Amino acid sequence: MSNSNRNIVIIGLQPWYTDIGSNCKHIATEWVKTHQVLYVNIPINRKSWIRQNKHPEFRYHADVIKGKKPAIIQIDDHFWNLYPPTIHESINWVKSARLFDWLNKINNQRLAKDIQWAIKQLGFRNYVLFNDNDIFRGFYLKELLQPNIYVYYCRDYLRAVPYFKYHADRLEPIHIQKADLAVANSHYLEAYLKQYNTNSYYTGQGCNLSLFNGNKTYDTPPDIQNIPRPRIGYVGNLYALRIDEQIIHHIAIQKKEWHIVLIGPEDENFQKSSLHRLPNVHFLGKKTLESLPGYIQSLDVCINPQKINEMTIGNYPLKIDEYLAMGKPVVATSTQAMNMFEKYCYLANVKEDYPALIEKAIQENNNSKIAERIAFASEHTWENVASKIWEYILFTEEKIAKNLFKTQDPRSETWEINIK
Repeated sequence: MSNSNRNIVIIGLQPWYTDIGSNCKHIATEWVKTHQVLYVNIPINRKSWIRQNKHPEFRYHADVIKGKKPAIIQIDDHFWNLYPPTIHESINWVKSARLFDWLNKINNQRLAKDIQWAIKQLGFRNYVLFNDNDIFRGFYLKELLQPNIYVYYCRDYLRAVPYFKYHADRLEPIHIQKADLAVANSHYLEAYLKQYNTNSYYTGQGCNLSLFNGNKTYDTPPDIQNIPRPRIGYVGNLYALRIDEQIIHHIAIQKKEWHIVLIGPEDENFQKSSLHRLPNVHFLGKKTLESLPGYIQSLDVCINPQKINEMTIGNYPLKIDEYLAMGKPVVATSTQAMNMFEKYCYLANVKEDYPALIEKAIQENNNSKIAERIAFASEHTWENVASKIWEYILFTEEKIAKNLFKTQDPRSETWEINIK
């Protein structure tokens, strides 16, 4: 199989137009340098259609469904973005396994039809279908589309997320099992995949090093300029499922002379948090991706006060790479995924560890350590990740061609979901 000029179709949980960092978008951007890529946006579901979201991209997608705008947008010479022109049914609330599976297959059939139309327009043949962790919408696509190879990419333990709770425990193991290849961005998730599919591998994680460049000087954002130092900061989504409010509260109470700066959108729990009443805790809200390096550079110590649960324990902490790429000292909750960062970060086992470790991080910070952090983070490129995944794709294709292994037949009784 050729290593270049191949056709790739990508589906996943994030549309191309998302304004947050996305593994899948970065991987697609690397692959398009040598291949032809069709990136498929998330279909609009019935509930969203009725509510008529005012986001500009939703309005464009709505016009696609109405036949007023083209469904395929060319992003680059070898790169296209598909807005699926068919509405999907809103089914995540359905508790009945039988009913959910019936409706989910209908949704999969609609998405498959839209993708088949698009690849016919683009002349794609013998393509790779890459699924970025979409358990449900991609469940039947291997059978419906029959790609040359089907890859399931696991970057989050979604079975722990409430949104997926009714059916992910039942369906994701089956989904992983029938993939030709399964890949994960952490060793923890690799081990999870291998329970169901022996052809599973660790790919590592990339960082946007062109954006997070610790060797560059950025302007200090106006809303942080007047916050006194030392500034102890967290940059990212403030979601109660992932971030431990008690750790932040403990730091703020124990060290009233420090100022805790929280940068990112809040969920409902954080919006109601008592942290808002503490004078040395500053919520700066959601910022553009391009502005984040300036905020990180303005901090004295970066923290990742992560909760330990099924969702977080094995996830690769991308923000740690971003902090280190900016040369910043980092204090983070110790998890299995954090082991690889142990030499470059200060790891806390309990909330009481944080104040002393932050103080140590401030005292020990110097130019040599800054350079070491930047050098370490610079090894984690999206080019390396995309290249590693592609190596596994070629390896899997070669094994299939030589009949060295067979993936499970999609019609096998051991996992088939019967829908009548």
